[in-house]
Amino acid sequence: MTRPWTWSYEGYDAGAERLRESLCVLGNGYFATRGAASEVLGGPAHYPGTYAAGCYNRLTSTVDGHTVENEDMVNLPNWLPLRYRICPAGSAPGPWLSPDHPFLTEHRQTLDLRHGTLTRWSAYEDDAGRRLCVEQCRLVHMGEPHLAALRTCFTADGWSGAVEVESGIDGAVRNAGIARYRDLADQHLTGWETGDERPDTVWLSCRTLDSDIRIALAARTRASAGRDGMPRPRLSALRAFHSLVLPVIAGTPAVVEKTVSLYTSRDPAIDSPLHAAVDAVALAPHFRQLRASHRRAWDALWRQARLEVPGEAGAILRLHLFHLLQTLSPHTAELDVGVPARGLHGEAYRGHVFWDELFVLPFLNLHLPQVSRALLDYRYRRLPAACHAAREAGRGGAMYPWQSAGDGREETQQFHLNPRSGHWLPDRSRLQHHVGSAIAYNVWQYGQASGDTEFLHTRGAEMLVQIARFWASAAEWDAALGRYRIRGVVGPDEYHDAYPGADAAGVDDNAYTNVTAAWVLWRARELCQALPEATRRQLDERLRLDPEEPERWDDIAHRLHVPYHRGVISQFSGYEELAELDWAGYRRRYGDIRRLDRILEAEGDTVNRYQASKQADVLMLGYLFSPAELASLFRLLRCPLDDGIWHATVDHYLHRTSHGSTLSALVHAWVLARVHRPDAWTYCEEALTGDVADVQGGTTAEGIHLGAMAGTLDFVQRGMTGLETRDQALWLDPAPLRELSKFGVRIRYRRHWDIDLRIRAEQVRIAVPASECPPVRVRLRDRSFALAPGTSRRLDLPEDP
Repeated sequence: MTRPWTWSYEGYDAGAERLRESLCVLGNGYFATRGAASEVLGGPAHYPGTYAAGCYNRLTSTVDGHTVENEDMVNLPNWLPLRYRICPAGSAPGPWLSPDHPFLTEHRQTLDLRHGTLTRWSAYEDDAGRRLCVEQCRLVHMGEPHLAALRTCFTADGWSGAVEVESGIDGAVRNAGIARYRDLADQHLTGWETGDERPDTVWLSCRTLDSDIRIALAARTRASAGRDGMPRPRLSALRAFHSLVLPVIAGTPAVVEKTVSLYTSRDPAIDSPLHAAVDAVALAPHFRQLRASHRRAWDALWRQARLEVPGEAGAILRLHLFHLLQTLSPHTAELDVGVPARGLHGEAYRGHVFWDELFVLPFLNLHLPQVSRALLDYRYRRLPAACHAAREAGRGGAMYPWQSAGDGREETQQFHLNPRSGHWLPDRSRLQHHVGSAIAYNVWQYGQASGDTEFLHTRGAEMLVQIARFWASAAEWDAALGRYRIRGVVGPDEYHDAYPGADAAGVDDNAYTNVTAAWVLWRARELCQALPEATRRQLDERLRLDPEEPERWDDIAHRLHVPYHRGVISQFSGYEELAELDWAGYRRRYGDIRRLDRILEAEGDTVNRYQASKQADVLMLGYLFSPAELASLFRLLRCPLDDGIWHATVDHYLHRTSHGSTLSALVHAWVLARVHRPDAWTYCEEALTGDVADVQGGTTAEGIHLGAMAGTLDFVQRGMTGLETRDQALWLDPAPLRELSKFGVRIRYRRHWDIDLRIRAEQVRIAVPASECPPVRVRLRDRSFALAPGTSRRLDLPEDP
């Protein structure tokens, strides 16, 4: 890491290359490409990968004697290949050069966050002392979502001769980026065709095996000079390449420019992907013009998502924001896609959509609300599939899948591999029905931040109602308790998927599940009451809503069971009966025990026996809801919650969590910022470095953790400012950490663009830009005021209550 707007690596390290490839991905929301070396097609140190948002395919595999289906985000043909070798005058060409070749003497690469480019610089020296310097700059165009480009500059140091270059498209790719998936079917492409168009362009087309998505790439290669004139095409069944010989004169740069376009049959307004791809590269300008327009697009995007934090933390946050914007850009608003948990950066989780949008949309709501709405539309289009799943399970309403991909069916694997033991184990994570509450929460938060009542009163209301219906149908009355119960679920913790020794899967009365279900039921009833009469009538007719249903929701919301033990909220019923784990002993034996479940299973034990969590579960309630709103929720449930109970609950789980997810440190930092601020920074620091330091031990090489990255941004934007958008006002309750006591955010709230919010020492300043909009209502703890457009206000922060 060097300057605030760059991310740099000095030297070549084959062992770290795949991690660097993930962190140096370039993308534009439509497609993204890993930061792999262009000189090699793959190998132990390299994994080129290009992924288009929403491009999935389904394959069947045999696992441990069982036939299973998996739908994957497809690794598309590789457009990066550009290799080269020295051609001495009168001698045979030298070897093809790459960072793995012993001729490499120097290497560095720099990711320019401000302008969205990756520059790689290498120096080679052959056995005869000929030194060749190669500088390569690449981009995936943020303004033109189908274009990418690569400019390679060769400089001979102290000699003259030629460099032979091969440039093209490699279609011989598979989904082979994840070691533990390698026993599964991985060939997603078929029907390859290659060809050339005009002297400087080659193309490759193919399609996915099951989803039948047609894919086409075209590559135009041009050189500053060539011994034999234009590049010569070299075509095979799976590859389309150009070959050219480039004269080099000592000290004079020789340049090769490669421009690529990518289209699929999912794109609108084209006659065919192949024609569109060939036409796009024919019309594309030179690299210099492409880079200039690409920079302008990035400048505009940075203005919409401004976050100013000084120091090293600010540099990491900029990297996180960069990757968020590359995965979910304004182009995403035109697509039918969800939030891939690992970005468009690798093949972990198969590119599936989990609940991670819960950590992503709150940030986007206040910067790119059109993208948030598109991501919610993805969920709405799959509402029929969720309703079908609920009916199949004997429930009402909508049961959204824990893992979603193309058509909205449940994509969670039936088995997962423990790489420590080599055992394939049943995967019960599909019982995490709380994903429905996360979707409902995002619907509500989007409506509050954007003021988009058209969405909230139509598609949003329909989703809320159907998710409420699911929870109402899942709640069972227990006369002995005098409470409703929700049985057989898995909570956010994920480790506890059954009671010890039980045949049945799931646990009962997961506190997080029940409290968020109560919130959904309450919000759905409230929204139905608030709808305009005509809109309410349409909703009733469309969903056949019985007038008595909202009253039942209200009854369940007031009487869902929340278990307690020894003065703390229990993670689920029976939690207190589980054994205590010897945490110190396991840390001495294994060091890193984040994946405690794998360690115990390999020992012939199970984490189901212990009071041990993978990640925040009960404490997620403190992440979703402000202290005031959480207290209000427990009053709704008629359950006790005061500072003493909550602080004891936080302390209890703080010492019983292994943090086997990157989201865990983020949630703990968020909660501790309100409960015990001096301890929050430790967890905040881990959340910040989760991917850049690869704290989960090799997982970042498989794709970044998008939810954790977006969550750190939102930690500054909402966590430390206490920013809420509710009741048509901005609510503030700042809790800055000593290590992050100076920062600024610029947000979009409803019709107000670029509201400036700055925290400095013991003061907060809020400025509303000039416009014709009405004043912004602001609540700062117990103070309330209206801020007219074109004015600002500086306020001293009250001491913590």
